[in-house]
Amino acid sequence: MAQPKRKTQATTAPTQPTLSLDDPTLFINRELSLLGFQRRVLEEANDPANPLLERVKFLSILGSNVDEFFMVRIAGLKHQVDAGLEEVGPDGLTASTQLEAIRPVVAQLMIDARKCLHESLIPALAEEGIEFVHIQDLDAATRQRLHDYFLDKVYPVLTPLAFDPGRPFPHISNLSLNLAILIQGAEGENHFARLKVPDTLPQLIPIETSSKSRRAHSQRFIWLEQLIVAHLNDLFPGMKVLEAHPFHVTRDADVAIQELEADDLLETIEESVRQRRFGDVVRVKVNQEMPDQILEILVSNLEAEWNDVYRVQDPLSFVRLKHVLQVDRRDLRDKTFVPRIPPALDPKLNDGASIFSVIRKGDILLHHPYDSFDPVVDLLRTAAQDPAVLAIKMTLYRVGRNSPIIDWLLEANERGKQVAVLVELKARFDEESNIEWARRLEAQGVHVVYGLLGLKIHSKLLLVVRKEGDKIRRYTHFGTGNYNTVTAGLYTDLSLMTVDEDLGADATDLFNHLTGYSAKKHYRKLLVAPIDLFERTRQLIEREIVHQLEGRGGHIVFKMNALAHQGIIRLLYQASQAGVKIDLFIRGACSLRAGVPGVSDNITVRSLVGRFLEHSRIYYFRNAGAHDLYLGSADMMPRNLHRRVEILFPIQDKRLSKYIREDIIGTYLQDETNVRLMQPDGSFARNPRRNAPDAFSAQAKFLKSR
Repeated sequence: MAQPKRKTQATTAPTQPTLSLDDPTLFINRELSLLGFQRRVLEEANDPANPLLERVKFLSILGSNVDEFFMVRIAGLKHQVDAGLEEVGPDGLTASTQLEAIRPVVAQLMIDARKCLHESLIPALAEEGIEFVHIQDLDAATRQRLHDYFLDKVYPVLTPLAFDPGRPFPHISNLSLNLAILIQGAEGENHFARLKVPDTLPQLIPIETSSKSRRAHSQRFIWLEQLIVAHLNDLFPGMKVLEAHPFHVTRDADVAIQELEADDLLETIEESVRQRRFGDVVRVKVNQEMPDQILEILVSNLEAEWNDVYRVQDPLSFVRLKHVLQVDRRDLRDKTFVPRIPPALDPKLNDGASIFSVIRKGDILLHHPYDSFDPVVDLLRTAAQDPAVLAIKMTLYRVGRNSPIIDWLLEANERGKQVAVLVELKARFDEESNIEWARRLEAQGVHVVYGLLGLKIHSKLLLVVRKEGDKIRRYTHFGTGNYNTVTAGLYTDLSLMTVDEDLGADATDLFNHLTGYSAKKHYRKLLVAPIDLFERTRQLIEREIVHQLEGRGGHIVFKMNALAHQGIIRLLYQASQAGVKIDLFIRGACSLRAGVPGVSDNITVRSLVGRFLEHSRIYYFRNAGAHDLYLGSADMMPRNLHRRVEILFPIQDKRLSKYIREDIIGTYLQDETNVRLMQPDGSFARNPRRNAPDAFSAQAKFLKSR
């Protein structure tokens, strides 16, 4: 007879409630995350494993990054507050609450950076014979030589500006270093004057010495502003200089461009760049000794807010540390290296074969800066000089100055080829350079297009149309980085040269869209923003979810500068919940939170900060072993996917795909020295093995393999 079943107590633990994928706790604030990246830059300045002058370089980079953060990010938040736009972001923060959260983080970053400089770098530089001295510590003969230098080289350039009822408060330009000076007149009355430290003069002045006791490689310097302060009496004869204090102003640089009302975009951009000098003040830096009465004059007349004032230890501007890097001490820098030229493209090894014949044999991948950027310039040079080339089309975002790219485009035009160039005038902080190139190209008859209404052209694309017999061939170069020969030696990027017909046709269609009129909604192989890049990326992520759920395994690897697109983050969370393995390499801001139980357990976020700026974008989808791999110019940000012209291009050659997967991604995955791993709270932790003698460095491995 069957026994009745007994009731038993449940032995399984109660399940935790599942978080909604819209829960604000799953999204890290973009601005705070970006400041986290600046903290990682500061770690490099603090790291004694880096050469001494490279550590100074990182501190200078930090200064430039934080300046831009205030000019763009802080300025944007302040505009939202002023306009009453208190919308809550994905992270649950309004613009005003973001500003409240940011200010103490920035203040602590400034304190820690100056601690690094004064307690670590300056003493280490002195140990190496590089000293920064104060004029009062010098002997009389040396002070006299400096006085003579001041009168001869500096005094004629200076323009002290008074502030009194007859003379208005002078304009303080963005990022300028100034002196606030209090002067006493003959009758005992006090006056305020402002003096700009001219950036047209050497900022570090070498001090000649006749002392034989100093080391052979010893170099001593004085900062220009200290020399000026020591000789202010020469500028105000008959007056008594009571005190002088440096101050540094940061202004809103993200000037809005009213394109709908602009008859001439070029002139509009020129005017916006000029107006940048007069943007609202978003930060005032002063030294800790400035008295309140002088500070009140500055804050009142600059129309600044008191919570935008930062009292810091000198120097006020870390960007000026770049002048220290001009010291000729190669032993204190990274070892130089010669970028590799692939044998197929090296004229010494390929029997002088033309670059076109090499590309026809198979796609070519370049990994900069380990691979030289010269082949890219050579492709353009050859195209400009080749009689068989009919047309050259190119997008230019950040070209830099003294660019050979422009020279070859002009030569191609002189040789009668059709040359069309998309110059993005709205490339922030490169507007002046791009305006200069646009005018020069236009003056020589090149077809110059400035972009599309409301969109920035951020894609990196070169198209060469060549007549070969009775056939027209299209050679294309796609890149993850700019056509800039300087940054190509400093940033990690990837280039593809191909003669693939579909990619050439897609490039032609894209240029027609940019230069003419087109309502094209689909491309053969390219993923193009804002047309279909987001939708196609969504489909690729969802396909990995299906593969995982059906037992074929799913794996996604994304490498990019920043991740802040709420829709993409949600999709990655969904993929993680389905069991898809996700490896993310995010150099800068990342709004996704890794390691959240039940949401992002399968997501790992790494940030690499090292000798070279990690700039390449790689998007890999395992696709059940078929391995879909895309490279391009786009980060997963709202602006990139919806407000820019971006492209992701496929790597179709199985040999190149395997190389990227195993030799590039695989190498990054092994890094121990430069990698930081995101923790569930959003912070990043360094690998505990980073200082081990055999710790693995991805960038060092790439250098050895070149």
